[in-house]
Amino acid sequence: MGMNSESIKKMGRPTLYGTEIIAKSQEYLENYHLYEELIPSQAGLALHVGVSRETLRKWGKDADKSEFIGILERIQAKQEVLLVSKGLGGEFNSNICKLVMGKHGYHDKQDLESQSTFKFSIDKKDAGNL
Repeated sequence: MGMNSESIKKMGRPTLYGTEIIAKSQEYLENYHLYEELIPSQAGLALHVGVSRETLRKWGKDADKSEFIGILERIQAKQEVLLVSKGLGGEFNSNICKLVMGKHGYHDKQDLESQSTFKFSIDKKDAGNL
């Protein structure tokens, strides 16, 4: 009996994903500050549930894991709100906030568009000297 490619894919290492991971992830989201973290993060979640950040990213891309995807989205949203409010309030270092906010689509850019107009004139008598 031969193995097809689908059965070979399923023979890999069994996933740790399940109800316990969901419960631990939700607990982390609600209580990250108890682990001496100022903001929730995927790195903190990975440490809390005992998997790599790469595993979290893979679970976050799996449409069958919508509950986990929601947890990752709430971590990002909570992180963004904390960075904005505590950054503006002076509780967090503004340079670090700016750096992390880049991951949320915020960018520090300056528009350097000039709207100046220069006018000059040449007298006919001076034109001959050019």
